[in-house]
Amino acid sequence: MTRGTMSPLLDQIRVLDLTNVLAGPFCCYQMALLGADVIKVEVPGSGDLARQLGADRDLNKALMGASFLAQNAGKRSLTVNLKDPAGKAVFRRLVESADVLVENFRPGVMDRLGLGWSQLKTIRPSLVYCAISGFGQTGPLHANPAYDQIVQGLAGVMSVTGDETTAPLRVGYPVADTIGGITAAFAIAAALVRRGRTGEGEFIDVSMLESTLVTMGWQVSNYLVAHIQPRPIGNENMTASPSGTFATGSGPLNIAANKQEQFVALCGVIGRPELATDPRFVDREDRKKRRFELKAEIEKALARRTAKEWAALMNAAGIPSGEVLSIPEVLSHPHIQARGLVTRFPSAPGVDREVPVVRSGFKLASGDPEPRSPPPALGADTDALLAELGYTAEEIARLRDSGAV
Repeated sequence: MTRGTMSPLLDQIRVLDLTNVLAGPFCCYQMALLGADVIKVEVPGSGDLARQLGADRDLNKALMGASFLAQNAGKRSLTVNLKDPAGKAVFRRLVESADVLVENFRPGVMDRLGLGWSQLKTIRPSLVYCAISGFGQTGPLHANPAYDQIVQGLAGVMSVTGDETTAPLRVGYPVADTIGGITAAFAIAAALVRRGRTGEGEFIDVSMLESTLVTMGWQVSNYLVAHIQPRPIGNENMTASPSGTFATGSGPLNIAANKQEQFVALCGVIGRPELATDPRFVDREDRKKRRFELKAEIEKALARRTAKEWAALMNAAGIPSGEVLSIPEVLSHPHIQARGLVTRFPSAPGVDREVPVVRSGFKLASGDPEPRSPPPALGADTDALLAELGYTAEEIARLRDSGAV
């Protein structure tokens, strides 16, 4: 990683992060990586539910769960009781200094607290307010509770994941939550660009269901335009053959010989040049119809070497290919190491070990996005932030004594 001499892209942008678990915290983490001052506004005593989630029980008990550590570095934590009148007053004062607010409560919760968009825009007309929910702020499902797997099922993701024997199948990580978070970050960035020109605020209604469905463009288009209902085809590529996952002498190998010249090159690399002129496989559409016949012929040849060896040979010949790696394997891969994807903190509050976190999936000429501090303990920055807002030590003590913060 390198930090350039230019200011981070979101320098001097203050973000109020009222979110829990994944979609919202992931959104706000992306902004923290780009230099925004992200203030995590949490419930006193418990905070973000993700603080109690993860594979390490001790970290969960310390309210620093691995799930929380994953996407909260670079943020500051303020605890405030939004149901308490004094707590509401603190929050409203905080809003006066904010550029962005992100929340992922059920629709209507913030309005009932008197802290919704219609109320807050009178305090801060330039505020960019982003509400992330499972199904959006309107529509028949808007009040339904939403978790990632619920959204995956409703969005059609599970219907096209796996094969005919395993579908419907859940994607192996919270893809709908993550897509919702990245969609929100994109929308907020766009709103900030306009605000920079005009000073106008904005209300952004992010639906995880719609965000996920939008990413299924090819499947959706095949149905809307070509009237073909998408079906699960496992590790095969519906648009080309040979393209999918193949068995080798050791380990599975993904190959995407989607172009004619790539298919011809593949046949040469595996020592089966005659396949390129075989009447069964010469034409692209015939290869798709006979994909499993062709796959069987290719796998016979692939049995001579390992997936790693074949990947090196094929990529050198311009044939897109790659091993199928586990999470530990990809994190230790020389390429990921060279790109500096993982940032490491020696420790974090309440965490007695190194805290590695991943940064953004892009680099910048002006300095790579990276978190400025480890994930915060619950309420660690409450006093400092209240002081920044103009509260005296005596006033802060009274707020604490009353349970407002």
